[in-house]
Amino acid sequence: MIKVILPRLWHMLLGWGCVGVVYNLTDRFQSEGTVISPSLIDRLIPFSPHAIWLYLSFFIMIPLAYLLAPIERVKGLALAMQLTAIGAGGVYVLWPTTMVYPLDHGTTLSSDVLSTLTQYDSKQNCLPSLHMALTVLAVWAVRNARHKVRTVLFILWAAAIAFSILQLRRHLSIDLVSGALLALVAAWLVERMALTRYRAVRGEA
Repeated sequence: MIKVILPRLWHMLLGWGCVGVVYNLTDRFQSEGTVISPSLIDRLIPFSPHAIWLYLSFFIMIPLAYLLAPIERVKGLALAMQLTAIGAGGVYVLWPTTMVYPLDHGTTLSSDVLSTLTQYDSKQNCLPSLHMALTVLAVWAVRNARHKVRTVLFILWAAAIAFSILQLRRHLSIDLVSGALLALVAAWLVERMALTRYRAVRGEA
């Protein structure tokens, strides 16, 4: 069992760890961010600190994706996360963005947890949303025609996380859309590279 799990955890460290490094470094070395105005969609979704629990479930989804994805897709997931981090990091440095965050004066546990999160989370690094990008990559990695129920559950979970991001006002809808697109491009590149290697091996054979 350990021999099966350790490679998956190693690739999670390489992939998710790269995201963490890029996210924190760009936050330190970027200039003042451009304030992005909320769209109609953002204004229609009311702020709720109680969305913090769905938002934080992201930190359960990512490890689960590495543990449940077909083994042949785990390395690709790590590479896709690295490509996503590099792409997002480039945008964060060249065009840093921020937004107007709501003030939460609530006294509930949800508000307390949100307050703690905001102390450590970047107030910039908004567009594209890495939170959304990695969520999309988790679904991409876990999807499996033989496990349709699991695939659907991950899709619904990802949609709930996306909605919670907007409810918490940690990102705007444009950040989520750009993050999802970045993830899809990274996934496409990984699949193209895998196909190229496969064809090269068959050609040599």
